[in-house]
Amino acid sequence: MTRHEQGFDSDAFTLKRRNPNGGTAPLKGWGFRNETDPLTDVLLGSPAFLRHMATSSLSRKHLREAPCNIQTAQAQHKELVAAYEHFGVKIHWHEPEPELPMQVYSRDSSVMTPYGAIITAMSNWWRRGENYAAIRTYEKLGIPIYDMVTAGTFEGGDFNVIEEGCVLIGCGGARTQEEGARQVEEWFRREGWETRLAFIDEYYVHIDLMVVPIAPKLTAVCLACTEPGIVDWLKAKGHEIIDVPFQDTMNLGCNFMALGRDRIIAPSSSKTLIDKLRARGFEVAAVDMSEISKTGGGIHCMAQALVRSAE
Repeated sequence: MTRHEQGFDSDAFTLKRRNPNGGTAPLKGWGFRNETDPLTDVLLGSPAFLRHMATSSLSRKHLREAPCNIQTAQAQHKELVAAYEHFGVKIHWHEPEPELPMQVYSRDSSVMTPYGAIITAMSNWWRRGENYAAIRTYEKLGIPIYDMVTAGTFEGGDFNVIEEGCVLIGCGGARTQEEGARQVEEWFRREGWETRLAFIDEYYVHIDLMVVPIAPKLTAVCLACTEPGIVDWLKAKGHEIIDVPFQDTMNLGCNFMALGRDRIIAPSSSKTLIDKLRARGFEVAAVDMSEISKTGGGIHCMAQALVRSAE
């Protein structure tokens, strides 16, 4: 075995852990099998230097009509942090930098996988520095880089692990280009995963605005804006669908964080989803995100799962 090949199985920090032939060994201390196992470690970004930028159609709408009150947004983020602490999740942080006004959306600049972190390729020029900052964060934590997207733009909100060994990859064209999406898709096909590419309208930004796993075989979907073929695919895999109304979805109501063991952090505005989950016995921490979400993202956008413990 060559020295380079040994790197495919090592947990030590490296800038490219991916085995180009597939068969990359899962990490022992970091990563996860799916997005519904119990969350133990999460990566967040600070809103210390948050600015309201025209990052998407949703953020532009609020920028025109009622721009974000930054102090209120920062206070809301503190409540989100408190929710993770309430559930015993260990929080890791990107180092805040004044040149990175959107770093609070830690889901976008990287994607954690069972094999290491993917460094994405951000679309907006004012966010591209987040990719470099993410590399420094993973080096500090000792988490190896699986690989870096180079074929086109690709953002973390478009990488949605539906269940173990199965990923739904969004492609809206504006934030994630088809070239970037297909590069990532090919990596995971070589690892033996089932992949599904979802072409979405760029208005919806990322796939995690409309499809997010809740628990094993239970997925929240906005049926009004999700392609029927994706819904049929999920149902064929045995997933029960909880429909999130269109208006709630436009207020980031489908953009929540599953913590495993029937625990969820969701925006308080997503009343239909919260009521349905509580009726099923879920413990839901409802957090007011109405101000900070004006800047273009929700709870799922603001979190990168680093470790989920296998049950």
